Amino acid sequence: MTQTLLVIDVQHGVIDGAHGRDQVVGNIGELVTAARDAQVPVVWVQHNEPAMTIGSDDWHLVDELDPADEPRVDKQYRSSFEDTSLPGILEDLATRELIVCGAETNYCVRHTIHSALERGFDVTLVADAHTTSDENAAQVIAEQNDNFGNYRLPGRTCHTAQTADVISDWHTSAS
Repeated sequence: MTQTLLVIDVQHGVIDGAHGRDQVVGNIGELVTAARDAQVPVVWVQHNEPAMTIGSDDWHLVDELDPADEPRVDKQYRSSFEDTSLPGILEDLATRELIVCGAETNYCVRHTIHSALERGFDVTLVADAHTTSDENAAQVIAEQNDNFGNYRLPGRTCHTAQTADVISDWHTSAS
């Protein structure tokens, strides 16, 4: 099964001030490095809207992450699939499973996962690599991890895994 790491909206205007921001960004950085080492494609998604225009400081990805020459998806809706280049990119990569991380848990991450499942992809939500700035962030994150922990639809599944477990699986697959 061909996997792709999907990094959603880890931008200054989205994640700065989010719950556990530094730990989540650190985990995402580890995932990106491990994905590249295991030759798992990485796709970056960036949200834009009138309050966060393309090229603005808020629109830029956080400084700790350094996208290589990897696909970038510009989105304007909560789902990374809606009216974007993502479906074509994933088709070109022959992706069957998305490994999802980023922000915000209860908005763009959740909507993207549902859209992926509706389109026939299997999904792994990296349980310790997504966050939100919601006032009940810890509860929201835990709830989404629980909701997607063992979710099945005909012919596709969604589950959660910790950063270390995803990386371990990539190392095992590469061996």
